[in-house]
Amino acid sequence: MNTYKAIIIDDERLARNELKKLLQEFSEIEVIAEAANATEGIEKIEELNPDIVFLDIQMPGKTGFDMLQELDRAPHVIFTTAYDEYALKAFDVNALDYLMKPIEPKRLADALQKLQQAEDKEIASQTYNRGLLGEHDQVFVKDGESCWFVKLSDVRLFESVGNYAKVFFAGNKPLILKSLNALEERLDERVFFRANRKHIVNMRMIEKIEPYFNGGLLLEIKGGDKVEVSRRQAVKFKEMMSL
Repeated sequence: MNTYKAIIIDDERLARNELKKLLQEFSEIEVIAEAANATEGIEKIEELNPDIVFLDIQMPGKTGFDMLQELDRAPHVIFTTAYDEYALKAFDVNALDYLMKPIEPKRLADALQKLQQAEDKEIASQTYNRGLLGEHDQVFVKDGESCWFVKLSDVRLFESVGNYAKVFFAGNKPLILKSLNALEERLDERVFFRANRKHIVNMRMIEKIEPYFNGGLLLEIKGGDKVEVSRRQAVKFKEMMSL
């Protein structure tokens, strides 16, 4: 059986101890750290790279949602909270599960079952250790009240909007506070291609390629978006696609 490294992030020491005690019944879970707030949580996640995070939503300072937004790569998350009104919001973000405090052992067992299923489905990304974000990594995106965990393979397009980038996935186009240049440095260039100054496209989502003005190309992306490839980038694109 796989062992999963876990971090518990909760501002209440008693709640952390209670969860740790419950998790002792599950030999596949190894609690490697605890944190009492979002800032500490980010440090621990980036340092220890856990498989799963048990995360309280309401904490002093930053909420659990705020914390996730600051991570480059989102681990699996099970929310733990006493606040019922957050239930829908948590499911909105497509977290693994949502546990109401006090946590019942049966509900915890169900949540850990979902972790096992998610891990079984996941393909280990080859780019992980190089610090790059591969298509199998997931990122957390928050725009206003809406939050999502998004697998990069589901993102068809990034569009520059000043210091922000618009992320196109499914029917959504939220903004994230990252420039296109910063994204380009982190994304695997074998999958995500910088088409022009304003766009990075997911090459797996390209449905049609047409010649365009001045030696450029016009790409039609799944969902109907059209993106121009500049003449300079068209040369590189043709080499990559062996056109």
